[in-house]
This record gives sequence, structure tokens and C-alpha cells, in this order.
Amino acid sequence: METGTLRPLRRSDRGTTRRRLRGRALFALAILGLLAFGASRTVTAPSALEAGPRMVEIPPQEGLWGVARRLVDEGAIRSQIAFITLAVLRGTARSLKAGEYEIPRGASLVTVLRLIEEGRIKPHLIVLPEGFAVRDLARQLEAEGLASAGDVLRVASSPNFAQAQGIEADGVEGYLFPDTYQVTKGMRVEDILARMVARFREKVATPDVLARSAERGLSLHELVTLASIIEKEAVTTEERPTIAGVFWNRLQRDMPLQADPTVSYAMGKDGAPTRQDLEVAHPFNTYRNRGLPPGPIANPGRASVDAALAPAEVPYLYFVSIDDRQHHFSVTLEEHNRAVARYRQHRARFRAL
Repeated sequence: METGTLRPLRRSDRGTTRRRLRGRALFALAILGLLAFGASRTVTAPSALEAGPRMVEIPPQEGLWGVARRLVDEGAIRSQIAFITLAVLRGTARSLKAGEYEIPRGASLVTVLRLIEEGRIKPHLIVLPEGFAVRDLARQLEAEGLASAGDVLRVASSPNFAQAQGIEADGVEGYLFPDTYQVTKGMRVEDILARMVARFREKVATPDVLARSAERGLSLHELVTLASIIEKEAVTTEERPTIAGVFWNRLQRDMPLQADPTVSYAMGKDGAPTRQDLEVAHPFNTYRNRGLPPGPIANPGRASVDAALAPAEVPYLYFVSIDDRQHHFSVTLEEHNRAVARYRQHRARFRAL
């Protein structure tokens, strides 16, 4: 055959071509049918979605069919086939993103697909209050279904993780700044805690704070430890400097701090320690050991850090709670013992009422 000439189609070739064209036409008709079917399913939302928003969790590595099935099962879409068809036509069948999604009330099929295409995962607001310890945060994250408490405790107490965050300690207790954080399901515990440590560096570990701490002869770790005790003892911001003054007075006199929250921390309790607890031999028992405990007992806010750096110049060495809002401060042990007896009787009468 000469170059550049066209070979006539044989009868068998013409038959093959017709079959291919017929197959393509049938495929096109099928697509059009699916589109028509799918279009009818995009106008109205499922009855479950008309009643209110629906939560759907798409696990990692879930295929297109699995995603569509989950959406149908949760009442977020009407048709599995319509969802799959639309994803294929939009070219996003292989790029749907895992995560937890809140499907808004009355959302169409297109809206649902766009949420998952764009990975608009539902954020959870986690509030880390001032004075929360790592174990409190662990319970909170587990209750929200964001992480297991065991994983949080394991990572938070890892020296390797602490060192990776630039913390010279055996864990991150005390170095998680109290604030509100956005967390999504599927986030690694390491990433959640790292975000809280980063906020601590931004808000607490500033050049000014480090310089003031050094002037008082405290390392950053010692400062955070003292601030955490102040945080757990104080209720109002106004009392923090006075409580800090009491603890500084005791430290300067080489007296035990005798801070109940340190004993509760040692015993793994949330409430006040018992008399038996006060006798337990433990590094965090400030009734038996002088000076600061080995590390923080909670995560202090900036107000407690500032109080530790600028304690009130007071003569007090003792204090006892009057109620859940204020304390009575004393200079002598005799005065303190009288106050303890008086306020214990007052609280007992109040409970009796």
C-alpha cells in the first residue's frame, strides 16, 4: 500500500465501528437516564434532613460507594446512585475527603457533595479552662469523641513529645494554655496538644516573662509550677497576688507550702485531700516536702503567672477558705487555727441548712 492512501473499510471493520458507536450511544443514554433520575433527587432533601441537620462521619480510605451508602443510611441523601453519578460527572469521585460532617437541614444532593469535596469538616470547640489538668482535658476530649483519654495521657506525659515541643520537662502538664480551640474529628492527639503548647509560647513564654522570672530566680518550669498552685488555690483574680505572696513567704522561710491541691494531684483526686492523704510519701505532697513540687499540677492562666511574678507584699503565712469565693489570711499559726475552726463550724451549719 502506498503511503498517504486510505484503505477502504472492510465489512467486518464497518460492523465493529457500528457496534462501538451503538455502545457509546447506549452509555450516553444511560448517563442521561441517571442524570434525569439524579436531578429529580436533588430538588428535595430526604425527609430526615427536612427535620433537621444530620451528622455523618466518613472514615479514611472509604470508597465512593461506601460514602454514598453512609449518606443514605444517615438520611443525608435520597439516592446512592444519584450521588455516585454526580461525583463521577464532577470528576471528584476519587477525591472525597474523610471527616465528620454536619449536613445542614434541607441540603440538596449537590450541597452534600460539595461539603465532602471541599472537606468542610465540622469543627468542635474545646474550652480548656484555667486550672484544668491534663487528666481533665483527657476526659473532655474522650467525652466529645475526639480522642481516647488514654492516648491523651500517654502523649501528654511523654518526655519525647515534650522535648519535640521545646519543653524542658517530662510532659506538657502546665504548658497547655487555657483557651478555646477548634478541633476536628480525626486530628491526632499530638496535633491537638501541640496547638495548645504553641498558644502557651505565644501568651506565656514571652521574652518579658522569661526575663522577669529570671530576676526572681525561677526557671520557666518553676514559674509554671508555682503559677499552677496559685491557679488551683485562688478563685477570684483579686486574691491571686495575695495567695502568691503567702507562697513566696513560705518559700523564703523554707516552710512547706502545704497546698492541698498538690496532694489531690498526687492522689489523682478532684476534691480535697483527706488527713490520710496528707501523710502519703509522694514528691507532690507539699505537706511532707519543702519547696516547689517537681512540676505543675494544672495549666495556669496568664493571671496566675503574673501573680507568681508580682506577689503582693503581705505578712501572711496561712490562709483558709471562707466559702467558694474568698479566703481568710493569717500571720500566725494560732490565728490560722482559730480561723480554720471558725469557718469549719460555719460550713457545717450551712450544710445542715
